[in-house]
Amino acid sequence: MRLLVTGGAGFIGSNFVHHILKKYPVCRIVNLDKLTYAGNLENLADIEGDSRHKFIHGDICDADCVRAAISEGVDAVVNFAAESHVDRSILDSREFVRTNIEGTRNLLDISRVNKIGRYIQISTDEVYGSLGDAGAFTENTPIAPNSPYSASKASADLLVRSYCHTHGFPAIITRCSNNYGPYQFPEKLIPLLITNAMADIPLPIYGDGMNVRDWIHVHDHCAAIDAVLHHGKTGEVYNVGGHEELPNIEVARRILAAIGKDESLLTYVQDRPGHDRRYAIDSTKLEMEIGWKPLIAFDDGLSETIAWYRRSASWVERVRSGAYLKYYEEMYGNRGL
Repeated sequence: MRLLVTGGAGFIGSNFVHHILKKYPVCRIVNLDKLTYAGNLENLADIEGDSRHKFIHGDICDADCVRAAISEGVDAVVNFAAESHVDRSILDSREFVRTNIEGTRNLLDISRVNKIGRYIQISTDEVYGSLGDAGAFTENTPIAPNSPYSASKASADLLVRSYCHTHGFPAIITRCSNNYGPYQFPEKLIPLLITNAMADIPLPIYGDGMNVRDWIHVHDHCAAIDAVLHHGKTGEVYNVGGHEELPNIEVARRILAAIGKDESLLTYVQDRPGHDRRYAIDSTKLEMEIGWKPLIAFDDGLSETIAWYRRSASWVERVRSGAYLKYYEEMYGNRGL
């Protein structure tokens, strides 16, 4: 199989590329990434020179670029490419609408014309909105996004659904809970808290810290996408969850304890506008129909993730300083940066 992986230099995408190349020796990957601030070729440094992996610098909104990538003879498309940070979407939603909606439409149209055999849209549990104190999102939960980011992802999901219904397009949507693990950009909660704690910088906690999220290690998420790619049913939605619900303040406390730092570093800050109170994913459908289940317990995964960030201090420094972006500007010019 030859896959087109979009956004394959980002956090989840790069982990998925590693997962596929490790598990399937004969698989080939065409990796299309715009290399925005969250895309980093250092995430793929250990497969540099691997003939099974071809990197293309490009934007999913660029039709010519997408056509060129698909012309490599790909059999399936896995779309990770997205603007994904809620706070940034609140400040300015334009790039979220452009990439997450228009980019998805572009991929769908070109994939359909080229008769791609399978298309996986990587979405998020945030499209469902916010939960109360009980219950969990199922695939039948109505979508009710509450941020510009989640609204753009919900819009993309509806486009994918419409192409399945109208054109018989062979697409599947996955909606996952909060990921953590290696190569995650330090603006997201867990890597932010880890890197701040290691540097004795205050750990910012929104509101009262009691916003609850379901956490899943990125390796478990990649295994779920792999299972859906090979065994999922066209036109279906599959929820992916880790069965690890925790309030943000508890995540912060576990990180401080694991690193050996005092809770005096906890700093409560003004809550984010429209902050969803609780997410919880019911992934029974995926577990029963396809046989996937999460294998990495949160405390074990957190310990491994902290160890990775300890080993990767130079990666963190280059990411936070933006030094890698200067390199891309020299290498590729200003296109897409």
